[in-house]
Amino acid sequence: MAQTGFDRRRINGPEQSHPPTFGTQDEVEGRWIVGQPRKARKPMDIRPIFLQPGLIDQANGSAYVETERTKIACAVYGPRQTKSTAYHEKGKLNVEVKFTPFSCERRRAPMRDAEDRSLAVAIHQALLPAVQVELLPKSTIDIFLTIIEADGIEACVAAGTVAASTALADAGIEMIGLVMSCAAAVVEQETWLDPTEEEARSARGSLVLSCMPALGTVTSVWQSGKLRPEEVLGCMDACQERCSDIHSVVAQALLENA
Repeated sequence: MAQTGFDRRRINGPEQSHPPTFGTQDEVEGRWIVGQPRKARKPMDIRPIFLQPGLIDQANGSAYVETERTKIACAVYGPRQTKSTAYHEKGKLNVEVKFTPFSCERRRAPMRDAEDRSLAVAIHQALLPAVQVELLPKSTIDIFLTIIEADGIEACVAAGTVAASTALADAGIEMIGLVMSCAAAVVEQETWLDPTEEEARSARGSLVLSCMPALGTVTSVWQSGKLRPEEVLGCMDACQERCSDIHSVVAQALLENA
C-alpha cells in the first residue's frame, strides 16, 4: 500500500531535521580569538612552502607556489623586442597581477581593480633591483601572476615575489640574485611571521620585506598600519632570517627542475 502524502515527483527530505545554529565568530570552532596565543604555529614560524618551477610549457619561465591557503601561478614571457620605435637603453619589466573570481571569500569581478595594481607595483619594486635590465636594451619582460587562492594581501605580495623570482630564474634571465620575500605582523605585543588574513586583520600593523639573501641586500619594504621604529626593525630582522630559509627552498627547487 502506498504511503500517504508521498510524492514521487519530488526528492523528499529527511524525516527528521534540525534548525541551523548561528554563533558569533568567537564561538565558531577552530577560529582564532584576539588575545589568545597563535594557533598551530609559533610566532616566528612560517607556513610550509610548495614550489614547482617550469609548470607552464608555453611560457619562457614559470613557477607555482603554494603556502597553505595562498596559491599563485606565475608565467614569464621574454625578453622580446619592444613594439615602440623609440630606443631604450634599458629593458622594461612589466608585472600584471590578476585574481581569479573564486580566490577570495567574496567573489571578485573579472575586471582589474586598484588592489591588483597595488600588488603589481609592490612586486615590481621588489624585483626590479635584481634584474639586469641594462643588458636588455629595447626589450620587454612580461610577468603575469594569477592568484588562485588568497589568504591576505601580505601573503600575496610575499608569495608572488617568490614565484616571480623563481620564474625569472627558470626563464634564464640574468639576475644579480634571487629575490625572496617574507611578511610580518605585530599582534598585541608580539611579532608574527607570515600572518594569515585573519591575523593581519587583527594586527596593529604589518610589513613585507623583500631582499636578496645571497648578497644581504634589501630591495623593498612595504608597510601598512601603525608600528613603532623598534617594531619595524624587529620585523625586518625576523623577515631577513626567514628569507634565507626560503632562499634554500627556491634554490633546491630550481636545481631539481634543471
